[in-house]
Amino acid sequence: MTEEVWRLDARTVVGLLARRELSPLDAVEAALGRIGAVDGRVNAVPTLDAERARARARRFMMEPPQPHGDGRGWLAGLPVLVKDLVDVAGLRTTYGSPIYGEHVPKDSAIEALRLERQGAIILGKTNTPEFGAGGNTFNEVFGPTRNPWRLDLTAGGSSGGAAAALASGMAWLCDGSDVAGSLRTPAAFCGVVGLRPSPGRVPQGPSPLPFSPLAVEGPMARNVRDLALLLDAMAGFDPLDPLSFDAPAEPFEAAVERVPPTLKVAFSADLGGITPVDGEVAGACERAAARLAEMGAEVVEDRCPDFAGAGEAFLALRAAHYAATKGPLLEGHRARLKPEVVWNIERGLALTPDELGAAERARGRIVADACRFFRDFDLLLCPATIAPPFAVERRWLEALGEHRFDTYVDWLLIASAITLTGCPALSLPCGFTRDGLPVGLQMVAPPRGEARLLAVAAALEDALGLAGRVPVEPAA
Repeated sequence: MTEEVWRLDARTVVGLLARRELSPLDAVEAALGRIGAVDGRVNAVPTLDAERARARARRFMMEPPQPHGDGRGWLAGLPVLVKDLVDVAGLRTTYGSPIYGEHVPKDSAIEALRLERQGAIILGKTNTPEFGAGGNTFNEVFGPTRNPWRLDLTAGGSSGGAAAALASGMAWLCDGSDVAGSLRTPAAFCGVVGLRPSPGRVPQGPSPLPFSPLAVEGPMARNVRDLALLLDAMAGFDPLDPLSFDAPAEPFEAAVERVPPTLKVAFSADLGGITPVDGEVAGACERAAARLAEMGAEVVEDRCPDFAGAGEAFLALRAAHYAATKGPLLEGHRARLKPEVVWNIERGLALTPDELGAAERARGRIVADACRFFRDFDLLLCPATIAPPFAVERRWLEALGEHRFDTYVDWLLIASAITLTGCPALSLPCGFTRDGLPVGLQMVAPPRGEARLLAVAAALEDALGLAGRVPVEPAA
C-alpha cells in the first residue's frame, strides 16, 4: 500500500491512519518515496527533515494522541508540507532569500504549531519566491519550481512549491499564503484547489503587522473536500493574531456537503474591464459558470462590484506593507535582494501621506461596494488568473496581447482586486486550454462566507468531474 498511497486523497489517508490500517511511519515513507522519485524534475520541496518526521511518526505509533475538542480537522499523523515562509523550530527556513539561506528558527509560527497540534507531521518546506514576492516561484537559494503539467512552465507563485507538490503527488495537503493571489495563481496553474480565506479565519504570525488584512494564510489541496478538512485544522482563534476569531460551530468538513437550495451568482470575465484576460481562460471559466446554471443556479453575466482604482490602491497598500516589513533589510542587504523586492520597498518608502490616504479610501469604497453587491448575489465568479502558465524563465507576465504590464504585480490584478474586498476566494480547476494546461475559476463569497463557498465549489467540482485529474506524472 505504501507504494501507491500517495495517489489517494487526504481524507482517505487520514481515515486509514485513524483506523490504524496505515501507520504514520508508512505514510511518511510513502511521501518521501514520491518526493525522491519526482522532485528532481519539479523542485517543489527543497528542504526535507526525514528523521524529524520519522521520529514524530514513531511517537504517534507508540501513543496515538487524541483529537482536541470535537476532533474537527484531525489529521491523525498525516505528513504535510509547509511553505518556506513559515517558521518551524529546528527546520531550515529561508523565506526564499539568500539573506536567510542557512536560517534555522528556534520557535515555530502559529500556523506550524496548529498543524502539529491537529495531528500533522511536518515533513519539509515548499519553495517560494523571495519573501513571497511574485507570481512565479524562483529564488537565488533553491532555483525555480516547475509546473508538473509541463516542466518548462511556471507553477505560479508565491505558493508555487505547494501547488506543484500537490499536483505531482508529493503531498496530500499543503499550506499557502496570499496577498496578490499567491494561493490562487499557483492553484490555477497546477490544477489544484487553493483558498484565500477571510482575514482572521486562519491565525498567523507572530507578525510585525498584526492588524494588516493583506496577507493571509490558507489551505491548499487536490480537491475541495480535502481542503475543507485542512481548513478545519487551521481555523480558529489565537491571541497572538488579534484579527483571528473562533471557528464556526459546524465544521467545514460537514458544511461542504450543504449546498444551498437556491443560488444567485454573478459572472464577470474581467471584473468590469479592469484587466485583459486570455480568451481560452475566459472561455473555460464561462463554461464552468454555465455548468452551475445547468445545476439550477441563477447566473447573471457581466456583474461585479465596482473595482475602479483597485490597481493603484493595491500597489500603494502593498508597497507600504513591504516598506514596513522589509524596509530594514534594504540598508544592510540591498545587493542580495531581488530587484522586484527592492522596487517594492523603495516605492513604499516614497509614498506620501496623501497617497496612502487615497489608497485607504479606495479600499474602503471597494469594501462597501462589495458588501452591497453581496446583498443581491451569493457568489461572484471570475478567472483566477488572466492567462495560462507561462515559461518558467520569465520573471513575470510582461504583456498579454497588446497590453503591457508596468510592474511585476500588475498582471495579478484579477486576484489582488479581490484581496481588497476582504472576501474569501477559492481557485477551482474548471477546464483546460487547447494545449492541455489547467484553468482555474475564482469563486468569491461574502466576508466569512467560507462554508457556502466550499459547498458550492464541491458541488461544481463534482459536476465538472476534474478532481481526479491530479496527481500527475511530471511531464516534459
